[in-house]
Order: sequence, then C-alpha cells, then structure tokens
Amino acid sequence: MEEEQIERETKSLVFAVNGQRFELSSVDPSMTLLEFLRTRTPFKSVKLGCGEGGCGACIVLLSKYDPVIDHVEDLTVSSCLTLLCSVNGCAITTTEGLGNSKDGFHSIHQRFAGFHSSQCGFCTPGMCISLFGALVNAEKTDRPKPSPGFSKLTVVEAEKAIAGNLCRCTGYRSIADACKSFAADVDLEDLGLNCFWKKGENPDVKVSRLPSYDHNNEICTFPEFLKCEVKSPFLLDSQKSSWYNPDSVKELQSLLKAIKGNNGARIKLVAGNTGMGYYKDLQQYDKYINLCHVPELSIIGKDRTGIEIGATVTISKAIKALKTEANGEILSESEMVFKKIAVQMEKIASQFVRNTGSVGGNLMMAQRKCFPSDIATILLAAGSFVNIITDTMHEKLSLEDFLERPPLDSEIILTSVKIPKWEPIKNESSEKDCKILFETYRAAPRPLGNALPYLNAAFLAEVCRWKSSGEIALNKCMLAFGAYGTKHSIRARKVEEFLTGKKLTLDVLYESIKLVGASVVPEDGTTSSAYRSSLAVGFLFDFLGPLIDNVAKISNHWLDNHGSATISTVDEVKQNYEQPDHAKVPTLLSLSKHVFEVTKEYQPVGEPVKKSGAALQASGEAIFVDDIPSPMNCLYGAFIYSTKPFAKVKSIKFKSKSLPYGVSALISFKDIPKDGENIGSKSIFGPEPLFADEMTRYAGERIALVVADTQKHADVASNLVAVHYDMENLEPPILTVEEAVKRSSFFEVPPFFYPKQVGDVSKGMAEADHKILSAKMKLGSQYYFYMENQSALALPDEDNCLVVYSSSQCPEFSHSTIARCLGLPQHNVRVITRRVGGGFGGKALKSIPVATACALAAHTLQRPVRMYLNRKTDMIMAGGRHPMEITYSVGFKYSGKITALQLDILINAGISPDISPAMPHNMVGALKKYDWGALSFDIKVCKTNHSSKSAMRGPGETQASLIAEAVIEHVASTLSMDVDSVRSINLHTHDSLKMFYVSSGEALEYSLTSMWDKIAMSSSLNHRTEVVKEFNRNNVWQKRGISRVPVVHEVIVRPTPGKVGILSDGSVIVEVGGIELGQGLWTKVKQMAAFALSAIKCDGGVELLDKIRVIQSDTLSLIQGGFTSGSTTSESSCEAVRLSCKTLVERLTPLKERLQVQMGSVTWEMLISQAYLEALNLSASSFFVPDLNSMQYLNYGAAVTVEKQVEVNLLTGETTFLRSDIIYDCGKSLNPAVDLGQIEGAFVQGIGFLMLEDYTTNSDGLVVADSTWSYKIPTIDTIPKQINVEIHNSGHHKNRVLSSKACGEPPLLLAASVYFAAQAAIKEAREQMFSWGCRDQPAFNFQVPAIMPIVKELCGLDCVERYLKWKIGSETSPELY
Repeated sequence: MEEEQIERETKSLVFAVNGQRFELSSVDPSMTLLEFLRTRTPFKSVKLGCGEGGCGACIVLLSKYDPVIDHVEDLTVSSCLTLLCSVNGCAITTTEGLGNSKDGFHSIHQRFAGFHSSQCGFCTPGMCISLFGALVNAEKTDRPKPSPGFSKLTVVEAEKAIAGNLCRCTGYRSIADACKSFAADVDLEDLGLNCFWKKGENPDVKVSRLPSYDHNNEICTFPEFLKCEVKSPFLLDSQKSSWYNPDSVKELQSLLKAIKGNNGARIKLVAGNTGMGYYKDLQQYDKYINLCHVPELSIIGKDRTGIEIGATVTISKAIKALKTEANGEILSESEMVFKKIAVQMEKIASQFVRNTGSVGGNLMMAQRKCFPSDIATILLAAGSFVNIITDTMHEKLSLEDFLERPPLDSEIILTSVKIPKWEPIKNESSEKDCKILFETYRAAPRPLGNALPYLNAAFLAEVCRWKSSGEIALNKCMLAFGAYGTKHSIRARKVEEFLTGKKLTLDVLYESIKLVGASVVPEDGTTSSAYRSSLAVGFLFDFLGPLIDNVAKISNHWLDNHGSATISTVDEVKQNYEQPDHAKVPTLLSLSKHVFEVTKEYQPVGEPVKKSGAALQASGEAIFVDDIPSPMNCLYGAFIYSTKPFAKVKSIKFKSKSLPYGVSALISFKDIPKDGENIGSKSIFGPEPLFADEMTRYAGERIALVVADTQKHADVASNLVAVHYDMENLEPPILTVEEAVKRSSFFEVPPFFYPKQVGDVSKGMAEADHKILSAKMKLGSQYYFYMENQSALALPDEDNCLVVYSSSQCPEFSHSTIARCLGLPQHNVRVITRRVGGGFGGKALKSIPVATACALAAHTLQRPVRMYLNRKTDMIMAGGRHPMEITYSVGFKYSGKITALQLDILINAGISPDISPAMPHNMVGALKKYDWGALSFDIKVCKTNHSSKSAMRGPGETQASLIAEAVIEHVASTLSMDVDSVRSINLHTHDSLKMFYVSSGEALEYSLTSMWDKIAMSSSLNHRTEVVKEFNRNNVWQKRGISRVPVVHEVIVRPTPGKVGILSDGSVIVEVGGIELGQGLWTKVKQMAAFALSAIKCDGGVELLDKIRVIQSDTLSLIQGGFTSGSTTSESSCEAVRLSCKTLVERLTPLKERLQVQMGSVTWEMLISQAYLEALNLSASSFFVPDLNSMQYLNYGAAVTVEKQVEVNLLTGETTFLRSDIIYDCGKSLNPAVDLGQIEGAFVQGIGFLMLEDYTTNSDGLVVADSTWSYKIPTIDTIPKQINVEIHNSGHHKNRVLSSKACGEPPLLLAASVYFAAQAAIKEAREQMFSWGCRDQPAFNFQVPAIMPIVKELCGLDCVERYLKWKIGSETSPELY
C-alpha cells in the first residue's frame, strides 16, 4: 500500500475524558495524554512528577471497549508516557471523574481524607486512581459478593495497587490503610487512626461510619456514546508529522517501505511508548506508526509446544496468560516455569507501566539499545525463540541469537516470542528420577519492582537423582544473567558446559561458582561492578546449594516450608522450587499501633481533626502553581545549565542556525536591567547569582533561560544549545573538602552563630581509660524529591508591576530578590503562594531563582512567563543535603561512660553560602544529645565548586545525630559491650543537660529518660534482643539486628505574622506567614482560630471550625512572612492567630454582653451582623515575637528497630525491616493525626537518607542520579512492615503554644535506629566470616547511604567462595548449622 493512498483516509481522533467527548482532527503525534489533559482540558489532577512513568503522579484509568465480546478493559496507565493518538476510541477517567466538592466526593476521596492519607496532596490524585483501577478490576472477578461497604479487593491487592506510586510526605502507612479499608478480607482493627470511628467501637459501628462504597452504583468507565464511534484504522495529520494505524503486517511493511523511500523520513514505531521514560526521546519524528492494531503482533497462542506471545502484547497480559496456563493446584514442570516467569515479570516497572509496555518493545530495547531487560534474561533461561520478519522473509531465531545480532534496522519487525514447554526426558530406567527446576532472581533497590536490577538471573536445570546412591547430577542446565553492565543478557556457556553431566558436590559447586565469577564481568565504567559479579555467584549458589546434602542442611532459604534437616529426594527439591513466591515476594504492611492522648482543654485544638483540604487534594481540585490556567500569550521557560565546574563561558548558541521551533528568546545575565542585580536568591549570609556571568563556577549552574511557546518546546530547545567553554589559565576547581582545606576555601561563620565548646576536652581525655583516635566517617547528600517540581508563573501588571505565583517556603525572600534583580521598589512586586507540593527545605532558597527567572523574562518580554522544571533539571540544580567528612577522637571509661569527644568536621557547602554558615550551630545542638563529659569541635564550612547545598529537613541535626550514634557504637565495639548499655550510660541527667543546653528547661520537661525506659517495655526490647540472637545462631545467609536510639533536637520559634477577619455572614478568613507544605499548618491554624474565637461564648452551638478558611500567602497583604522551616512555623502561626483572635474577642465581648442583656440569647451570626451595623473593626493583625528566654526548646524521642528475617541478606546485601517502635514527645499535640503523619513521614524520609538514596555526581560534580531510574526514595515495599508510634504527652509547658511542641523534623533523626540495626546485622555476618577463617575482611566503614552494594561488600563480596572453601576443608568437622 502506498503512503499516498493512506493519506486520503485521514480521520479524527475521538475519545472521552470523564464522560466528555473530545474530537480532534489535527494533533501533534508527539503529544502525550498528560500534556493534552493539562493544557487542553480543565482536568489538572494528573500531575507531572517525573515524566518517566516512575512516580505515579500522572496515572489515569484507560478504558477500551471490545464490541465483539461486549467487554470493557480498564487499565491504569502513566499519562506522561501515553501518546494522545494511541487513545483513539478509548475513555479516560481521572480523579475528577470520580467525584468533587460540588457533586459529592467519591468514597475513595473521603476515605483518603478520613484516614489522614494526604499531606501535600500532589501525589494523592494518582494514588486514588491506582486504587480505583484495582477496585474496578476486582469487581470483574468471580469472587464471592463482599459485605456491604466493601469490595472484592483483597488486602494484598489493595496494598499492591499503590506499590508503584511515590509519596514523600506520609510514610505510606496511612495511604495503605485507606486502600485496605475497601478490602473484603480486611480486619478493621488493623487499620490506623482515622476520623470515622473511635478506638474500641464494635465492627458494625465502624463499618456504618465508613463512607459508603457500592460497586453497583460506581462510575461507568466507558460511556455508551463512545461505543458507537467508528473503530477502523485511521491516519492523523499535523503540520509537522503523521500518525498511522496499519491493521496487518503486510500493510505495515508497505508503509515502512514507502516511508523509507520518502527522503529518509524519521520513523517512530509505537506500541506502549514506555521506552520514552527511559531514553528521554526528545527528537521530532516525521511518521509515527502504531503497531497495536496489527493482529499478528497481538496474538497469545498456546499449544503442546509452548506459549507464543505477540510482540505488542502488554507485559500485564503476558503475565495473565502465563498464570492462566499455570492455575492448577498441582503444577507440572512446564507450568511452574510459566508461573515463575509471570512472578518475575510482576517485578518489572509498576502495574501502570506494565499495562501499556509491551513484551516485544522490551526485547527490542534490549536488542537495539542494550536496555537492562528482565524479560530478556528470564526468557533466555527458558530457551525461548523469537520470530522476525525482514522484507518478505520470516525468520525464527533463538533469543540468544537475536540478542547477539547487531542492532536491527527499523524495517525488521519482531512479531512474537515463543516460550517452550519444558518436561524432563523420559527415562526408561528406574535407576534415576529426573525433574525440571526453574528459578528467577533479581537484586534491586525495591523488592516489588519499579527499580532496575543490579543483576538479574534465571536458571533452568534438568536434575536427576540416582536412587541407589542418592547422588544428584545435572543432565543439562541453562544459566542466564543480565542487567549487570553488559550489552545484553547472556548465557553462561562455560559454566553450563562444566556442570552438564556432573554429580553435584561441594567441590563441583565451588568450581562452578569460580567460573561464574569469571564469566559475569561488567564492562568498564559500570558502577558497583564487583558487587554485580558477586550477585551472580550468590544466585547460582542459592540455586544449586539445596541440591547438595551438606549445603542443604544449612540453606534455610529452601527449607522454610518443610521442617526437614536435609533434602533427600528430588521431589523435596522440586517442592521447594515449585513455590512460585519462593520466600522472595515480600509481604507488605501489617498492623501498626498509634497511642496518643486527646486533649480536651482547648477544643478543637488537640483533636485529631482531618487535614484541611484533604478531600480537595484527593479529587484533584486543589490548585498548585502549575495548575493555574495559562494566561493569553503565555511563554514558558527552561534553564540551560553548565556541565563544567569552573570555566569561562565563551558563547551560548543553538546548534542550528535558526531558532528551534517555538523559541522566543534566550535570557541571560545580560538581560538584567541596568538598575538591577544578578541575584537569584539570598540569605542572611549572602546572595547567589541568578545566572553565571562570564564564568561558570559549578556544574549545574544556571547559564541562561530558553523561553518558548510551550513547556515542551522550551525543554527540547534547552537541549539544543551548545555552550562553549574555555578552561585555559584557570585554577582547577575545588571538588573535595580536602582540596578546600588545602586552598583555605571556607565560608565565614559569624561569631554569634558559632556554638561554644562544652567542658575541658584535655581533662576528659586524661581521665579516660581508653581512647579512639582520629576515626573517620563520611556522609553523603540527599535530594528533596518533593513531588511537585520547582514552579513559578510571572505576570506583568500595570505601572511596571509584577505578580508572581511561586511554589515557595519563603515568599517574602522571593519578593525582595525579584525586586532587587529587576531594580524595582518592592511595592511593585507581589508574590502569591497558596500551597506547596512538598518542600522539606528545597522550596525555600532554592525556589527563589525559578521565580526570579520567570519574573525577569516576563519583565523583559512584557508577556506572562511560567516554568515547571523537569525532574532531571530539578535534581541537577537542587543542591540537597550537605555531605561531610568527620574525624573524631573519644575518651571513655571501662564502664562505657564517655569523658570527652573531639570532632573535626568538613562540610561541603558548595559554591554559595545559602544557609551553610548555620550548619555548625545546628549540628552541635544535635551532637549534644549525649553527656560526653566534654565536647570540643572544629567545624569548617567548605566552599567548593558544587551546587550550593541548602536546608533539608533537619539540616545538620540529621547528620550530627548520626555521628553521635556512630561514636557510641564505636565505643561499645571497642569495649565489647552491649551498645544499648553504652547509650543508656551516656544519656543526660537533667544536671548534665543544663551544662550542654541553655534551653534545657525545667526538670519536669526532660522526658527522655522516662521515654527511654518506656519504649524498652512497649517494644519488648529485651525479649526481641534474645530472639535476634537466637535467629543469628541458626541462620547463615540472613542476619538480624536491633537498635534503640534517642533524639534530642533543639528548635527555634521564629517571629510570625497573622491576620484574622470576620465577614458579615459570620465566616472567618485567616492569613498567616506560614506556608501549607503538607505539614497540616492550615489545619492547626483553623483549630486555633476556632478555639480562640470560641472564647466569645455565643449561643446556638455553632461549629466555628467549619466557618474558617485559611487563605493563600500574599506578600503585599501580609508582610514579614519569613521562612516556613525549622518545624515551628505551625505553632508560631497558631500563636499569631490566637493573638489576633484575642483582639477580636476583646472588641466583640462588650457588644455581646450588651446584646445578651437586651435579647437573652446571642448567636454568632447575630453578634457579627450587629457588629457590622455598629462599624466594629472585625479585622485584626498580630506579629508574634517569641520571648528571648523561651524561643529555643528541646524535643525528645526514642525509637527501636528490629530487622526482618531476610533483613540483611548476605547473598545480595538487601535490607528490609520488620518493625520500628517510636515514642515522641509532642507536648500537648495541637492535632495528633497531623503529628502522627509528620512523625511517620519524617522517619521514612530518614530511612531513605540512610539506606536508599544515593545522590551521586560525576567527576565534575554534575549530578548523575538525576531521575526516578537512578534515585530511589522509599516505597511501600521498603519501609518497616510495622511502625508503632506513641505520642508522649509530657504535660504542661508554660512557655509553649498551648503546651505543644514541634514534630516536623526531629523524628527523622530516629531513623538512625534502622541504620544501626542494619549495622548490627552486618557485624553478625562479619563475625561469622571470621569463624570461617576470614581474617582479611575489609575495614568496617559503614557508609551513608547504606545501599545494597555497600552492605554486601561489608558482608563479604566473596562470602560464598569463602564459605565453600571453609566447608570443603572441614567436612569431617561437626555440623555447624
């Protein structure tokens, strides 16, 4: 078929969104569904979090109708990866389509709000749709009808529904509870704090109070009108490119041939388009060809020889087909192979990516682009074949041959893959029994997927056992490895040849493992290469070990379900291999306990009121900066950043001679007005430039701003810029703190900010019985990973004014910076912030350059300019948490009592001061958590050619608290003492606390010692410690650890403004300096306003809380807003509002008393109406300034963490956590529900810093962990299975706001319990290695973050080889395990 013929069949694109019909006759085929929804419809709930399919913020429900079988298929998909043209004839449902504030919220929205599952709210719409998709599909099953109010969903399905969704605020537990509340098999007692029932109420009452769910009245996901639309293949034309839908292989081939002859047009073949999330395909194609309507490519065929899966079959459908083939209770070998392939496929990406990503697309990426594919590896081990078509020739290749060919041309079509059925060879002799064994493996940062593996593997073997001798041999085996830093998955042929026909013994296993180590060698430049090779060894050992009698005795991994000490028959081995979950699919969350006391004294303050606006956030109606509709003639910006750490910028030019499509301007420092300054942000310590001038001083520095007609065009154009550098005659950059010391490159710390030493360190050292001298440790950085990237919108206004909408924690600082940059008086600038989609310090100073750049462009071009940073740019520019290097010396007694601690700390602050000069103060405040006897320190803030580091949740305190715990651990190790005893010995008394802290408070306020004892009791610490010891004695390849840590965290209450106004109908508006970041500030402020105004004591029982609205921050309406940071802004905002309300109450009280005399009963509305008639001033402002003697105070907490049975897996370095118990002193909590969420969220973020998040740079300091592919925050499958939290009510604190205390940052420090529990487990593994005769282990340098390669290296990269050598050399010795 000729291309010209197809072009005559041009038709429109027709689809529905939330029941609304859309018809488009011309579409840019490169447009994603997300872009369309956000720019062409009012449905803004779909958020751009990453643009990679890695976060879940953009999820929608995609529904397809099959008229042949009258069936609707409902799939959750990433709209950021789904091309708009691919949804022809489909229906889209977003969270707005479920319900809203006008028509009524859906029960999903209500339950998310009621279970306190939404904090900043940016991720919540995607979570809701993930759950909705699971509910819709569960109802299609033939499961029994559930009880009223519930669905057919199971608890496990409910948890897994959100396994691919990221949340940075909550810690996931509350989200999981909201999801599980719909499950038919849920035990309501297992669900945490919510607004629907009180503890102890009977189950029937609880069910009756849940928002009603009735699947019979659910939303129709596919409207009837759409079923009547034409479904035939179509062509779409735009000015730039075309979209084709061939409906046969023959038509596809003709189309490819015709296009190829058309002057080499650029072609993109499309199935699910999920590869775009990895390869960031920004180039424009001339022709897009959709393969999904080609029947030959979408087959799923089954016969006696195996299963054939078409190339465009989605991974989800392939999983379903493989499981359907293996759904019996007793599975044959071939069925077990199919089932285990399916189980492994479920760990690829996440459900909403698997729903559109195709099997063939995955294999083609592996073949053409060296994609680290799981599918290629597991199908390679299964002996699979592929079918391809070249011109008219059909070819069948082994998958191995297919992968080894040079990258295939675009004309070559992969049609299908065939997975053969495997059955053992029939042996006429009765001397031996043969079975097929198959197993898959992957080591990845996340157990449930949504993370590329360090290495994957799959092994298939035909095993025979001689009945007379009991010996086991391998008739044949297929060993596949992949994703370890090689071009494609490989078969370990030399190992296979060595093992084939061999009887399995320890010697044979040892030799085969050495061969694997030599065969699986990553290419040069691969990160953690030795670790990846060690994984291959561990996986083969795990596979073959159970087949060898001596090894089987100690390989508990294979004996979990048998209770047998040895494996004596192949049937027993087969039984273990036939467990498809094979103890490797992790369980998720279990029952968590929340203990708190509701304070009645200041109602509604102290009650667990649900977060203000939570239902709006769930329904997608909450407006973030990028949700504000674009004004007419709006332009969009994207930064161009430096890739060099120190260089002259010679020129900035586009690679093409003409401006890229849609580009309007290139803004740089040269465009700053003559009366302005090149300033991008400022703190009290100094400014940072908006753009590099003639010099760039760090990789990632802003050089210029591309301004274009769409955000996509701006982003594309920013990648088409060539920056020419000159590095001649320049000193080398300073990229390490050591180099900074050599060159005396430091930021000055103002004397009033530098903390004072405590005691006499020389005297303390002299009194010590032992000393540790010059021990060293390093701490890495951490990225904020707020779900909402940096964003701003600037609007030129009359009289040379500007209105700027900014996602900022400090609008006041943005305001003054913009004015200085543009040379304008500050009254010409207005900065507005309604809410922020997560901040954690990253939306403070780091948000200012984004707002300022937009303002500069808008001012220069006199057009609105907005910007939403893509995730990569955001990660490169963010700076993040301060890395540092520490050297410490400590003196201590035989008893473990420390007498002196000396610290030398080098902080990598980056290029600009930001808040870095405050770090010594912050760090020492947290270091003083223990009674060191004497404390001395030298903390240098190093200026380096890196991006400036900034405040991140607990800046300095987080690192310092960890340093303190590391010192305690080192002392305990040196003395061979129990570390928990050493911690207890060195806890402060109130007398020592007063010596270390000026803000120690009264003796009754020091609650740490009582909490320390209490958590030992509530967590059964002594019993659990013994259980851990017993477990470690009985297990070789998994080790447990347990750790209890305290926290003492000093906070500062800052001055904060507040304003309260009462409108004529009695409703109340409140404005505060604090910004709602998700921390519940607005909620607490509303509660405080309701409490304070209730002092007027009107009649009629009016609920004041429902009459109050907190409005957005406006820097011209309420000045001196300051920073929202440091954990205390909520309480200071509450106090400012209380003072304002107190003024209003004083004004209204005489009127109320007079009316009461006249009328007897006075309602709130009556009082306010009369106040208006009498011209009473019902607006009051205040500026809360804390007393100098009480503006600082201490927060206390403690945590215990114990590790799971597979917590530290010696074969992989994987760490998982079973349980964490936390007790935290909130004083009298202003809102226990909000505070619980803050405690859990901070704790999980701390786990991320310590265990998961590796924020790495290249040799020039440019961030390379710049995507969801390379940077892994905690997910629902990487947090402790059980987190128990108690809010300790420490009683009355006369100097606090209604006796409350802060909770936003201090609980993050308690995550150290997780880190040191892992360290304890690793030490157990090292002691075991020592018992094997391993005297040359690497030094115990436990780094942060303790990612899998670090943990594995400390456990021994060669632990398997060493174990086998030891075992072979001691076969006559008594059995060890």
